[in-house]
Amino acid sequence: MTIGRLAEITKVPASAIRYWERHGLLPEPERESGQRRYPPEAAERITVLRKCQQAGLSLVEIGEFQQEQPRREAMIRAKITEIQQRMVDLEHAHQLLTHALKCSEEDIVRCPKFREQMAAWRTPDPTP
Repeated sequence: MTIGRLAEITKVPASAIRYWERHGLLPEPERESGQRRYPPEAAERITVLRKCQQAGLSLVEIGEFQQEQPRREAMIRAKITEIQQRMVDLEHAHQLLTHALKCSEEDIVRCPKFREQMAAWRTPDPTP
């Protein structure tokens, strides 16, 4: 398929596809009369690239993700740890905002229930 068709199917601009090719994140496609021709699995690889980006992986990390298993394992473990911390941070933000909507205190920092919650955030979770 052409780059235009691939872009249409994946909803990724052709410029992004060419960029990923230049940086080795997508394999160079075959060429027919000078035009790029992509196999059907190119769309699957682009889906993986987009999901990696949405998960917060940098282009360097995406490159590592595509390497042999032993080489990518350390990056994956580090990224999982980072994502877990982001999930904790997002949960705390959710708790703060949910409480702020209901709190009658003018200054939320003076709210006893909120102060209790902040103390819990500073205490490490005993479950691993």
